[in-house]
Amino acid sequence: MRFFENFNLTDFWKESEYALKAYVEEYPSDELIKSIEKELNYKLPTSYVSLMKVQNGGIPKNTCFPTTSPTSWAEDHIAITGIMGIGRTKSYSLCGNLGSQFMIDDWQYPAIGIVICDCPSAGHDVIMLDYRKCGKDGEPEVVHVDQECDYHITFLAKDFETFIMGLVNDEEFD
Repeated sequence: MRFFENFNLTDFWKESEYALKAYVEEYPSDELIKSIEKELNYKLPTSYVSLMKVQNGGIPKNTCFPTTSPTSWAEDHIAITGIMGIGRTKSYSLCGNLGSQFMIDDWQYPAIGIVICDCPSAGHDVIMLDYRKCGKDGEPEVVHVDQECDYHITFLAKDFETFIMGLVNDEEFD
C-alpha cells in the first residue's frame, strides 16, 4: 500500500537546528520499529512509519489542523509544535524523555494510545493516536487531547495520513 500519493513530502519538513536537536532521529530500522512498538504496546500505523522513513521526526512547515469545535488553543483549529520520531535518543521522540509515556505518566494524559505531536502550549495539549475503537494492532484515529479542558478529546482525522495531509499553514488562521 502506498501513502501520501500526490502529496509533496520533500517540502513537508521545516529545516531547523532546534528540530535536529530535539526531534529528528536516525532513520528507523525494522528492529527499532519493532522494539518501540513493543515498548509502547501498540502497532504504529504504516503511514506513520512511511513518513518517518522520509525524515524521522521534526517540525513540519504546516502546523495547524482545522477543527469543527473550539479548543483551548483556538475556536477553529489546533496547532502542533512537532511530530515525534521513532526512537529513544531525542527528547521529543516516541520513547524519549519527553515522549509518549512521559506525557501519559507525568501529565496524566489518558492511556488511549500514543502521543505523536506536542503543541505550543508547553504540555497542556497533545495530539494522540487513539486506539480505543481499533485495538492495539488496528488503524488508530488521530485526536487532540486538551489538558486545560479536563483532558477533553477532539476527533481530528480518521487516520494518520489524513491528519498529515490536512495540516495547513498558520497564516490561514490570521
